[in-house]
Amino acid sequence: MPVDDSVDYTEEYGDENTPPSWFPGGHLPADARRMGLTHHVPEGALLDFAGKLDATKPWHRMAAWGLLVVFGLPVVFAVMRVLGALSS
Repeated sequence: MPVDDSVDYTEEYGDENTPPSWFPGGHLPADARRMGLTHHVPEGALLDFAGKLDATKPWHRMAAWGLLVVFGLPVVFAVMRVLGALSS
């Protein structure tokens, strides 16, 4: 089978110096990288993990909802505590 020379693979896949997309830290937003976050720090690792989630996969959606619950419940409990303290 002949190779199609008219297709520029470097545009889609990068050259041989481009790290593969599955390497850690590959899904960090540009703003996070400018702030100095990497996949080695907890905040950067969380952003990298969340950036890898794909909304078309059911298990990824469940993981995203789990993250919302884990990070949202403490906020809800803190607001309930404040409202309880103000009402008494």
